[in-house]
Amino acid sequence: MVLGGIEAGGTKFVCAVSDNELNIIERLSIPTTTPSETVKKVVDFFKRYPIEALGVGSFGPIDVNKDSKTYGYITNTPKVAWQNYDFVGTLSSALSVPIGWTTDVNAAALGEITFGAAKGKKSCVYITVGTGIGGGAVVNGHLLEGYGHPEMGHLLVRLHEDDSFEGNCPFHHNCLEGLASGPAIEKRLNEKASNLPVEHDYWQIEADYLAQAVMNYTLILSPEMIVFGGGVMKQEHLFPLIREAYSKKIAHYVEVPPLDQYIVPCGLGDNAGIKGCLILAEKTLDKNRTE
Repeated sequence: MVLGGIEAGGTKFVCAVSDNELNIIERLSIPTTTPSETVKKVVDFFKRYPIEALGVGSFGPIDVNKDSKTYGYITNTPKVAWQNYDFVGTLSSALSVPIGWTTDVNAAALGEITFGAAKGKKSCVYITVGTGIGGGAVVNGHLLEGYGHPEMGHLLVRLHEDDSFEGNCPFHHNCLEGLASGPAIEKRLNEKASNLPVEHDYWQIEADYLAQAVMNYTLILSPEMIVFGGGVMKQEHLFPLIREAYSKKIAHYVEVPPLDQYIVPCGLGDNAGIKGCLILAEKTLDKNRTE
């Protein structure tokens, strides 16, 4: 059995094929340009292998509602060339295999709960903090989707008392992504997050926004673990700051695991998304066989 996975990001597409134990046989990174150029390279890659199913985790927003006329589309994305693009339909026509379809962060959540930091749990939230902020969740073993999919990076947070930044989100200005993403940090401070010293005062503000988000995820979803990934979260000193701020905000209102086991870095690193896509392919194939 050969499975295929696509982690479709705004900057690059990561494509991989695996054996039936989900060991990656080959992978390829393709720059995200136009749909016609990028997807042609994707299809050419997978046509070299006898894949039986494909799992796709895509940047969004996307349509995950199977009753919708635009199921499988990338919808209202800021990437103009990809707006209202029939991604699943194009792949299905070209490859003729069952396709599992979700967000890139949902795929990463699936990867982390299967092989990564949340292995053995029944639920987790995965948050990426980088070029944007996005979140996915697995609840009782199932990806969290409904009429649409979670957009956890765009929840509203309270402005920190020492922060006057107006926000960087083109839709909501000072939502979580608008205040705490990598581009928001750079626009506010004229410096990339990776270049800020550990002792910089800003990290307390960043931790405050992320702790507010974690509090909301706790109160709404009650996950067993909250896993952080993305470029900004490679600043490991952020984790104790987030835990400290979270502890003050949640004020022991609900019970959660010890915070060093609850708010944690991802276990699979940059492989969380593509591993999750391969797991999604496997689940899609199994479901297709039983229907």
